[in-house]
Amino acid sequence: MERMLSGIKPTGRLTLGNYIGAISQFVKYQDEYELYIFIANQHAITVPIEAKELRQNTKDLVALYLASGLDPEKVTIFLQSDVSAHAKLGWVMTCMSYMGELQRMTQYKDKTAKGETGITAGLFTYPSLMAADILLYDAKYVPVGIDQKQHVELARNLAERFNNRYSDTFVIPEPLMTTVGQKIYSLQDPTKKMSKSETNPKGTIDLLDDPAAARKKIMSAVTDSLGIIQYDPENQPGLANLLTIQSVLSKEPIESIVNRYQGKGYGELKKEIGQTVFDFLTNLQTKYKDVLDRKIVDQVLQNGAQKAGIIANKKVQKVYRKVGFTITK
Repeated sequence: MERMLSGIKPTGRLTLGNYIGAISQFVKYQDEYELYIFIANQHAITVPIEAKELRQNTKDLVALYLASGLDPEKVTIFLQSDVSAHAKLGWVMTCMSYMGELQRMTQYKDKTAKGETGITAGLFTYPSLMAADILLYDAKYVPVGIDQKQHVELARNLAERFNNRYSDTFVIPEPLMTTVGQKIYSLQDPTKKMSKSETNPKGTIDLLDDPAAARKKIMSAVTDSLGIIQYDPENQPGLANLLTIQSVLSKEPIESIVNRYQGKGYGELKKEIGQTVFDFLTNLQTKYKDVLDRKIVDQVLQNGAQKAGIIANKKVQKVYRKVGFTITK
């Protein structure tokens, strides 16, 4: 099996967009790749976050991953902070990065463009740590959405730069773009991504939302005035978003859904999607509570860190020897 790696920041509650765009893909990938998934808790502190909130988010995230069908016997799940090699290689990659490269990265670029103050050095340099996260494991593939592709590109550039300077050390990773459900949009503003930081609660469905409340959010989702059920993301982005949600959760092709609703109205379609979301959340949350009741999160993370650490520490030792940190070859 070829190796794949992905990470997620525990900086908010997971959304339906996270499930459709990432988690549902991971469940499929775990049977196709040697999959490593880490919780990027070191990235989480690039902006202020309370320790209590970070702990709870992390625990919920792992429990939801397991409830969604990720099997710890097939996939290695671990905390970034539990494997010290991430921080160690992160510093080396920071020293390999150019200021101009980091200034072009989306988060820093967007915040400075808005004139935000109090931006931390960590927010500026975290893409170098993210590159280290990827390169530690010689992962061939990194599944990403469109807005994260530049981070893999930076990892590729740094890997090539290091390899050229010190000899072949890192596998050059490739971004793996999903085809369906790659990005789910706000239910209230379908021009914006459904986000953990959404200001309008009606625009986002959290995976731990009350299922009945989530169904209401679907019923009040923004559509358009055309009144025609078709998949047209450019002219009917709200409707296209709803069709994508229904297609992924029900596993029915969008074309089939559209054909079933010829001559019918948006209200009837929303009713079906709302019920699909209700059933999905009810089932997921039942499994989530079972994971917490069995108290298996800590053991899964401990096992994952041990397995990941073997690979990551070996890579760091190799890097340290090549850059001259160790005085014996």
